[in-house]
Amino acid sequence: MSGEISLSPVGREEIHKLEAALLVGTLFRPEVLQALKDPAERLTWVDSLAVAAAALARSKARMSVSEIAEELGRTEATIRSHLTGKTKAGQLVQQTYEKFLREGVKIEMAAEETELRRMLEEERRRREEVESRLKRVREALNELVKELGE
Repeated sequence: MSGEISLSPVGREEIHKLEAALLVGTLFRPEVLQALKDPAERLTWVDSLAVAAAALARSKARMSVSEIAEELGRTEATIRSHLTGKTKAGQLVQQTYEKFLREGVKIEMAAEETELRRMLEEERRRREEVESRLKRVREALNELVKELGE
């Protein structure tokens, strides 16, 4: 993964590569691996880390908070909280980014790699499903607003 990931991404592909590296790099931190062992916390943790990684990658690509919030389907307050380190997920992702700045993008795989990959794929699928539903709801609301305006 190393030489091909820009820490100042330009374009969607580079943003997605940095986002993935930040997420995976953060997931393999010992404190995160420990937190993920609790099934009750797993979904919340992975979702928060995914949003924080996505927000930071987009921020490094010079997207505004409002653009990031719109793209990720989250509030500006949530995005700001992650980017300013007010959330634990935001802090951890920022630490991972700083480590990448110091050492380059290196991701050490833990023994739980297979399980984490499965969990990550499952969470990514869920997030995409929720984002798709949210898009359909937004479209329906826009149609309804149009009809009410006519």
